[in-house]
Amino acid sequence: MTFREINPKMVEATVAPGQRLFSQRGAMLAYRGEVTFTPNLAGGRGGVMSMIGRRLADEDTPLMTVEGNGTVLFGHGGHHVQVINLAGDTLYVEADRLLAFEGTLQQGTMFMGSQGGVMGMVRGQVTGQGLFTTTLKGHGSVAVMAHGGVLEIPITPQRPVHVDPQAYVAHHGDVRNKLSAALGWRDMVGRGSGEAFQLELSGSGAVYVQASEEKL
Repeated sequence: MTFREINPKMVEATVAPGQRLFSQRGAMLAYRGEVTFTPNLAGGRGGVMSMIGRRLADEDTPLMTVEGNGTVLFGHGGHHVQVINLAGDTLYVEADRLLAFEGTLQQGTMFMGSQGGVMGMVRGQVTGQGLFTTTLKGHGSVAVMAHGGVLEIPITPQRPVHVDPQAYVAHHGDVRNKLSAALGWRDMVGRGSGEAFQLELSGSGAVYVQASEEKL
């Protein structure tokens, strides 16, 4: 495993010759060995379309390419760090929540409306999260950031999960998302939390929820 959780706010990553990691700029806390850090505006292996998608979403988060032979300690802003291991499926996560991920994963961008229709677009406008979300697909590990700790909640066909959109961190698996209004439109003015909206996730997979609604 590339990432090892040192404590709730820090992970250690192993960097090996011929392999690469990508990390958020400013996430490196310390390192040992012969390790280099190079700015990478293309954002991993997502290519030009991935970069265009993030810019349209105002998510042009600069990444660093990490290569060499050694170990690196990652953390950022005192946020809680959660390691997620992917085994061929796709992780959906906001770009600003990415701390670091393995170069074996293919990065892309998904328009939220393609999963949630019009309500997916409403989610981006009301919660302040982008209309686009970052995708990471393949086999590898991802370290994501959140406030106040993270809980992984299984999603099964018999038991969909309802989440406060501002508490949402990421999800993976064969999952559909739909935003529903818990209040009338007049009552929702000025409200962006779960009192007004609920994000319903159905299918098979898991969703990661943070303990605080505070934005990163």
